[in-house]
Amino acid sequence: MSALPGPRDSADRPRLDNLTLAHKEGFQRFAEAPDRIQPEPLTMNQLKALSDMARAAYDRKRRLWHANLGPLKTPQLASLHEDLWDIVDNNLQDGDKAKGAIALDAFPGLGKTTAVLSFVKQFHRREIAEEGRFTQDGHERWPVCRVGLTGNTGMKDFNRAMLAFFGHPGLERGTTTQIGDRALDCFLSCEVRLLVVDDLHFLRWKNRSATEISNHFKYIANEFPVTLLLVGVGLAERGLFGEVDNDGDEALAQTGRRTTALGLAPFLIANDAQRRDWRNTLLAIEKRLVLAAKYPGMLADELSDYLFARSTGHIGSLMTLINRGCQRAIRTGTELLTSDLLNQVKNDAAAESGRRQLETALAAKRLTTRPITRTGKPAKNKDRAVTA
Repeated sequence: MSALPGPRDSADRPRLDNLTLAHKEGFQRFAEAPDRIQPEPLTMNQLKALSDMARAAYDRKRRLWHANLGPLKTPQLASLHEDLWDIVDNNLQDGDKAKGAIALDAFPGLGKTTAVLSFVKQFHRREIAEEGRFTQDGHERWPVCRVGLTGNTGMKDFNRAMLAFFGHPGLERGTTTQIGDRALDCFLSCEVRLLVVDDLHFLRWKNRSATEISNHFKYIANEFPVTLLLVGVGLAERGLFGEVDNDGDEALAQTGRRTTALGLAPFLIANDAQRRDWRNTLLAIEKRLVLAAKYPGMLADELSDYLFARSTGHIGSLMTLINRGCQRAIRTGTELLTSDLLNQVKNDAAAESGRRQLETALAAKRLTTRPITRTGKPAKNKDRAVTA
C-alpha cells in the first residue's frame, strides 16, 4: 500500500492540507512523504540571469521551502524524543499490564505539535518497516491514530473523532459507549500502538468533571492496546492528573500515577550552555535559508540578540518571524535578512508584547545571547549547528 494520490506540491511530494492528519490516508501521506529537497542556492547574478518563467518557478520552490523549515533537532526536541521512545518502547509489555500514558503540557509557541508529529512520523515508519503493512489477519496496519480536538469537544465527539480517523461507516449513529466500542475494534484490527490526542484543552472541562474525563482515559489505557499521548496547554491546572479531586474521589490518583508528565521549555540565555544552544539553533536555521545574498553569520552573529528579543526565546515565534522575513526578502529582491527588513514583519501577538523588556535588557548589556569566553569576550564561532 503506497502513499495515496492527492494534491501535490511537486512531482514527488503530496500537498498536506489542514485536515490531512484527521484520517488514516492523510496521516500516511504525511508520515511517508519524502523529505523536502532544499532548492539550489543561487548568487545574485545567477538569480538575475533567470528568465521570468524560471525565476517564478524558483521562487515558488523557495516559498514552499521556507514555509516548511524544520523541524529542527533542538536540545528541547531531542530530549523530548528520547523520553517518548523510553515510554513507548517500555509499553511493549503483555496486555495484562496497564500501559503508561504521556501528557505533554507546555505553553503555546514552544513546538509541542511539531515535536510530536516528528516523533510519530518516525514511529510509524519504524513499525511499518518492522511489522509490514498488513497484520497477520490481513487488516491494514496503522501504528498511529492521531485525534485533534476542536473547541468544546465532548466525550462522544472524542470517540467519534477516533472512529472518523478510520473512516468507519458507524460514525454518526450510536451512543458514546457504542462508538467507543467500534473504535476499540478498529484499534485491535489495525494494531494501533500509539494514540495521540492533540489540543486536549479543548475538551469540555467545565461541563464534565475532571474525574469523568480521567476515567475515560483510564478506560482507554486499560482496554486499548496503545500508549496514550495527550498534548495540551494547562493540563495540570485543569486537574486531569491531580492526586484527589475536591470531593475526595481518588480516581484521579491512579491516572496521575500512570501518566508521565513531559514539557518543552523556551530558549534561555542565563549561562553559556544555554547561549550556545541558542546560537547553534540559529546556525542550523541559517544553513537552511535559500537567499541569494545570505552570508555566514547573518543570523548567529548579526541578528542573535534581535531574534531572541523578537521571539522571546519561543521556537514557534522564531520560525514564524524568519519564514515571513524570507518571504519578504524574496518578494522585495533584498535576498537577505536584516533588522531593518524584519522590523517590517509582524510576529504573533504574544511575542510582540514581550519583546520590549528583552530589547531594553539586551541593549543595556544586562543580557546577552552570545557565549562568553573566560576573557569576557564573545566566543568565536566554533559551535555546531543543530541537526535536522
